[in-house]
Amino acid sequence: MDSPPQTKKTGLNLPSGMSETSLRLETFSGSFRGLSSLSSPSKSSTCSDRFIPCRSSSRLHTFGLMEKASPVKEGSNEAYSRLLKSELFGSDFASFSPAGGNQVLGSSPMSSPSKNMLRFKTDHSGPSSPFSPSILGHDSGFSSEISTPPKPPRKVPKTPHKVLDAPSLQDDFYLNLVDWSSQNMLAVGLGTCVYLWSASNSKVTKLCDLGPNDGVCSVQWTREGSYIAVGTSLGQVQVWDGTQCKRVRTMGGHQTRTGVLAWNSRILASGSRDRNIFQHDLRVSSDYISKLVGHKSEVCGLKWSHDDRELASGGNDNQLLVWNQHSQQPILKLTEHTAAVKAIAWSPHQSGLLASGGGTADRCIRFWNTTNGHQLNSVDTGSQVCNLAWSKNVNEIVSTHGYSQNQIMVWKYPSMGKVATLTGHNMRVLYLAMSPDGQTIVTGAGDETLRFWNIFPSMKTPTPVKDIGLWSKGRTQIR
Repeated sequence: MDSPPQTKKTGLNLPSGMSETSLRLETFSGSFRGLSSLSSPSKSSTCSDRFIPCRSSSRLHTFGLMEKASPVKEGSNEAYSRLLKSELFGSDFASFSPAGGNQVLGSSPMSSPSKNMLRFKTDHSGPSSPFSPSILGHDSGFSSEISTPPKPPRKVPKTPHKVLDAPSLQDDFYLNLVDWSSQNMLAVGLGTCVYLWSASNSKVTKLCDLGPNDGVCSVQWTREGSYIAVGTSLGQVQVWDGTQCKRVRTMGGHQTRTGVLAWNSRILASGSRDRNIFQHDLRVSSDYISKLVGHKSEVCGLKWSHDDRELASGGNDNQLLVWNQHSQQPILKLTEHTAAVKAIAWSPHQSGLLASGGGTADRCIRFWNTTNGHQLNSVDTGSQVCNLAWSKNVNEIVSTHGYSQNQIMVWKYPSMGKVATLTGHNMRVLYLAMSPDGQTIVTGAGDETLRFWNIFPSMKTPTPVKDIGLWSKGRTQIR
């Protein structure tokens, strides 16, 4: 008779009434998966010599162990990472290369460790830790995915904060009837008269009346803001003292209307329908000191560079010409525009950078390097370009437009990204001037209104002021 099989002692000290078979473990391909059951022959309290901790509160998910390995980024300390893994898990672990693919914890007994091992992942559910990536910073190596949030775009008010009625403000593309002085005085040509409006106290003063046989075609303040030049329909150029409303000088020479004027420090340039540009010097008794001939049609745009060395002129012949102080011939002839060039602006931020805008058949703002004559950029605005002005506070440019959208646009330079598009005029926005502090522009149109817009930040603070001087809300008649 065979003897009964000997029971092998396992050395386990089991509770009374529990056999070794009651403790069952499930395995898949030899890997440990966990406890399937822990049974007891009775419903009484069961004791065990094994402690199984609760993992639910340990927040191990924050360590990103289940994420796909991220690509090694330039500048990361890969050698240090391998050394750390080797010290923690052994040299074989550090040299093991994963086969690829997303691995779920426990899905395979030989699952390769993720490269996200020891990379702390931001936990949005718990309180902030003093060792979180946001505090460690971008150089810690733990937060390479974290980037600085983009700066919100500057907000530009979409409506004018002031509107002035301007009766008889002409709807004529070739005239320049609005200018803002450095002493905060606005000059506007209305019919045969020039009116001055103080932005400090809203006081309106009538500067002059040219009479029934003449008319105002252009106005331009000196840089100091004490004298103003007036171009007339009869071709005269008059200079007035703005504080005393007294005429100082009258200069002739042009055969027909003088539609554009431009002062530098001491010279006044005037452009006319007679296609000529005259340079006037008040210290000289003659009407003009030089005559510049180059345009084949009416001159409608004139601007001196900020250093007084160059004069840019635009005409109805689609030409943009650049003159210097010492030559009677243009040093540059820029002919890429396909319509009249009235809008001209020199950058106050970069020497030799010139912007120009074309009329209805062109619609483009073009940028030029006047040192070599190269065109730097061209942007189709979709509408006739009537005026351009460069902000002195930030590197941005504002343009006003006519056919067909009558809008005002603010652009960043050099990207030419749109900062704002402003609407309100129901006719071509033919006139543009900027306040002395560079924050506010005034626009005029054939709808006989002047509108004031806060579009640029101040030099010191990024937030533009809400008002200037004693301006009030609503509409005011300028005379």
